[in-house]
Amino acid sequence: MGRPPARKIYAHAKLRRLRRERGLNQVDLARELGISTSYLNQIEHSRRPLTAPVLLRIAEVLGVDPEFFSEAAEERLTTDLRAALADEACGVPVPPEEAGDIARDHPELARALVTLHHRYRDAAERVAALASPDDTVLPPVEPHDEVRDFFYAHHNHFGRLDEEAERTAALLGPGTAGRTADALEARLADLHGVRTIASTPERAADARRFDAGRGLLFLSPWLSDGQRAFQLATQLALLEHGPLLDALAGGTALSSAQSAALARIGLANYFAGALLMPYTAFRAAAEELRYDIDLLQARFGVGFETVCHRLSTLQRPGRRGVPFSFLRVDRAGNISKRQSATDFHFSRLGGTCPLWTVYEAFSAPGRIVTQVAEMPDGKRFFWVARTVTRGGHGHRAPRAEFAVALGCELRHAHRLVYAEGVALDDPRAATPIGLGCRICERRDCAQRARPPAGGRLAVDPDRRTHVPYPVVT
Repeated sequence: MGRPPARKIYAHAKLRRLRRERGLNQVDLARELGISTSYLNQIEHSRRPLTAPVLLRIAEVLGVDPEFFSEAAEERLTTDLRAALADEACGVPVPPEEAGDIARDHPELARALVTLHHRYRDAAERVAALASPDDTVLPPVEPHDEVRDFFYAHHNHFGRLDEEAERTAALLGPGTAGRTADALEARLADLHGVRTIASTPERAADARRFDAGRGLLFLSPWLSDGQRAFQLATQLALLEHGPLLDALAGGTALSSAQSAALARIGLANYFAGALLMPYTAFRAAAEELRYDIDLLQARFGVGFETVCHRLSTLQRPGRRGVPFSFLRVDRAGNISKRQSATDFHFSRLGGTCPLWTVYEAFSAPGRIVTQVAEMPDGKRFFWVARTVTRGGHGHRAPRAEFAVALGCELRHAHRLVYAEGVALDDPRAATPIGLGCRICERRDCAQRARPPAGGRLAVDPDRRTHVPYPVVT
């Protein structure tokens, strides 16, 4: 199967904004680029795509990375805007193509509308909580949701943390997860005076507990070598890179100290994953092994979920891996982790689509399942999912089962070992899914659990359809 053709890149609003920020008119910029003013005008009005030579010249003249003109951010914004405009509160249906036009030509306006919608939903949930019989009071924004949005906004990539982790990994030297854990333990002792000891059985429920006053780091005796190394690396990040973690978490629009503290922990965990799977070596291994998660597990000595999460972070400019979306869900459909380097939208408004293969994974525990999924706008994604189990050390120990999934745009699927034998080019092989029943535009879905937003129910006592909640077309 051949590689799909590259998509044309249209610069439109991005180029206009850059030009104006640099104080240039079209004549000035055209002269710098060595092209005609009329050609530049056509580029800025989306009538001509960017050619590779012009794209590289623009990047050089305006001082940006060529990836700045990637459509990924625009497509992600379009998806977020479509989800916001599909809310019942908008009152009128907005054609999907109009949302795309707004995101493309007026991105700041689109971002403002998405932000307003998030604030409306948060306010509505707070009002509902205050009016509930048990007087439940929720904070204006749930910290975990805000932190997930924080990582999503950064495309789940933090270059400075990756670089620091890679430098530390080089100092520790190559080795297995067990040797890395020993080297980390020695570094904590030598540089920070921290002694690592195994927790007693009654405290083994804590994977990691740091007693700063006594300089003691307690680790659960049930941790694998990879888990032990991960916890040691997380503690190292908190001790050695506190100012960087503070800068990354504090320089955002996080609304509370609790959200910032959670973001800081998430960033320390990001560092730990980047140390155990250094960017350059891990990306090279991923390409060599065609993103075979089991083989990457064996090579780097970490768990399935940890590999999946790391694969979703490979977005270093000039050295990118496959841009993945990553999520973890439970059987009830609750999303406990969601990160994305793509424009794939994880709905915040109710449950996700039950036709998504991530839920099929629960029917085949421990086995990898795949799916070609088509969104309502026609964009297709390739998904890989598998269950994972947390805890369970001892008969009475609590266990938790989740399904984790990785997805990429279909044009990248040929790079994955899991796509072998899959009819990627056959539209009949794609499963139609949506963003969740509350905002899904599909009118013919037999699995629908709620009426589609913006549609008027067709109530007819003389007719019974196989499609729940039929609407008047």
